[in-house]
Amino acid sequence: MQHEITLFDDEVENLIKKHQTRPEHQGYIKLDGITLPEEFRQFVNTIDNFEVRDDDIWVCSFPRTGTTWTQEMVWCIANDLDFERAKVLLNDRFPYLEITAMMGTPKPSDHRHIPDIKMPEHVIDSIGFCEKLPSPRFIKTHLPFSLLPRQLKRGEKSAKIVYVARNPKDVCISYFHHGKVPHGFKGSFEDWCDLFIKDAVMYAPFWKHVLGYWKQRINNNFLFIKYEDMKRDLPSVIKRTAKFLGKNLTTDQLSILTEHLSFDSMKVNPAVNNEELTAALQKFNPSEEREEFIRRGTTEQWKTEMSPEIIKRFDDWTQENLRGTYFHF
Repeated sequence: MQHEITLFDDEVENLIKKHQTRPEHQGYIKLDGITLPEEFRQFVNTIDNFEVRDDDIWVCSFPRTGTTWTQEMVWCIANDLDFERAKVLLNDRFPYLEITAMMGTPKPSDHRHIPDIKMPEHVIDSIGFCEKLPSPRFIKTHLPFSLLPRQLKRGEKSAKIVYVARNPKDVCISYFHHGKVPHGFKGSFEDWCDLFIKDAVMYAPFWKHVLGYWKQRINNNFLFIKYEDMKRDLPSVIKRTAKFLGKNLTTDQLSILTEHLSFDSMKVNPAVNNEELTAALQKFNPSEEREEFIRRGTTEQWKTEMSPEIIKRFDDWTQENLRGTYFHF
């Protein structure tokens, strides 16, 4: 399959190189209109031809929209609340399909060569790792619908897809804090907002990502959920997800799972909070303030963290992109 490769204009290209210090995040390209590391070109056909199975369960999302939360919910429901097996690292139970493609070729200075980090198989060869998983497989991806494996986007397999979306202003804030260490972002929050709206952060454009999946919501194998609904009424979202996965939870099970998925529980759960990797990456960027993978887990952070000018810019941008779509947060 042929994919269109385009480059950013000089202004945006210079902004990216100025604020992104890690090499794989400086050489962004537009692949079919999606912002990705140049390295991704080597993997796009492999992902396109990835063999999907009928009993796969996929969680898809734009980064920092509640992906880990959704993965843990989906895995626990599908595995009948087996909390003993849930002690295994989430990245092993529910690997990130394209992480190898997003990290670039290892270099001597790369954090994958820091003695503190022994890179697991699901990072060294994430696609191969997913291919070898026993069924039923649980797979996470941040890819837009247009770049999913061909069998998945064409509906040739009956694999289930759960997509989680979140208000873009809160996504932008969370992505900014997350990007400081692994992405090496050195600019200000205002700089980041500028790149976000100009579709110059990884996996952008944001609205193309969300609406690409929103259009699939009518399919029987597809569930579209929102982070804000999970915060407002988690038991209801758990019940919707359980029904979608063909599971019936008792009242007690619903209560137990709701507690397991609470922010306080997730924050201290070593199987999901990426504590070791975050600590090791912190040593790679010792000058940075301490960052946490699971940070605040709140909604409407933008009301206190964004200036009125940035809020207006986001609102105008949102209105322009959602006109005629019937989608809203």
